[in-house]
Amino acid sequence: MDRNSQIIRTSWIGIAANVLLAGFKAAVGILASSVAIVMDAVNNLSDALSSAITIIGTKLSQRPADRKHPFGFGRIEYFSAIIIAVIVLSAGITSLIESVKKIIHPTQPSYTTVMLIVIVVAIVVKLVLGQYVKRKGEQLKSDALIASGSDALFDAVITLATLISAGIMLLWGVSLDGILGALISVVIINAGFEMLASPVNELLGTSIPAELTSQIKKEVSDFEGVHGVYDLILHNYGPDVKIGSLHINVYDTMSAHDIHGLTRRITTQMFERHGIIMTVGIYALATGDNRLAELQSRVMQTLAARKDIVQVHGFYYSAKDKMLSVDVVPDISVHDDAALVNQLVDKIQPLVPDTHVVVVVDHNYSE
Repeated sequence: MDRNSQIIRTSWIGIAANVLLAGFKAAVGILASSVAIVMDAVNNLSDALSSAITIIGTKLSQRPADRKHPFGFGRIEYFSAIIIAVIVLSAGITSLIESVKKIIHPTQPSYTTVMLIVIVVAIVVKLVLGQYVKRKGEQLKSDALIASGSDALFDAVITLATLISAGIMLLWGVSLDGILGALISVVIINAGFEMLASPVNELLGTSIPAELTSQIKKEVSDFEGVHGVYDLILHNYGPDVKIGSLHINVYDTMSAHDIHGLTRRITTQMFERHGIIMTVGIYALATGDNRLAELQSRVMQTLAARKDIVQVHGFYYSAKDKMLSVDVVPDISVHDDAALVNQLVDKIQPLVPDTHVVVVVDHNYSE
């Protein structure tokens, strides 16, 4: 079963569990003539909404790419997670408002045996359901499932607070409904913002996980003929579509045919192992011409000697065009790129008089 099928199946389980729980509550509420329990049953039907949103979002994300959306619709999953996170936030804010009202204007709740049984059953079902859905979401890396599972767990926590409040009320005659509700509401609101952060960051373009960066660079470096990996950039267009690019160093004596074969092997492995559509750029290391190799070494060492330079790469020199170009990655403390370029050009220019020197400031997008 593929990832999307598992997400949809898990969501249907969530809907079924909420419908069964709602049916149980409604039956008990009708038999006990309790309007509160019947209304709680209706609330459980609305809880199935987060699972329904996940299913709809997953289905829409499977739509094939078209002319206007060449990378597909995978990012719709993130919108699903945002909607569910907003639902959780709304629930937390509503709960906080009601709890504050109870603190300001305390009431004396009454609990029956039937109500306590319903509360216990609801807690057990919601805990089991929430843990299952959230765990599947983490396994499948689905923000929508994680949010849906968290929604169920928060329902269980709120209901547990009701049970604790009922116990304290029955034992000591003290009502803590408002205070417990307010504390738990604050926790839910905070968690709602955290749930919202993950999909929003994905849409904005979050940084590449350090583990994936290291893995990709190691795998590419292990190819014969690769003598350095630079400029790794990765764009996420959904859990199943990633577009990336990087540069590799190869010796300038390598033929175009061999370079073509090397880049083809790299791009194939990146897609098969990581699902990344990778573009591979080439930097040529001077080895055949001793004078060019010596100039390359001097330029690279001169720039690397500066404490505010993290990395130097992409050296290129053309005597015919009287042009020298090199890329640098500055330290995060550098904020004025133009001033840095002028300083570096002044350092290199004496090494190549009558030559146009170009220093390109690269920014590190992967570390």
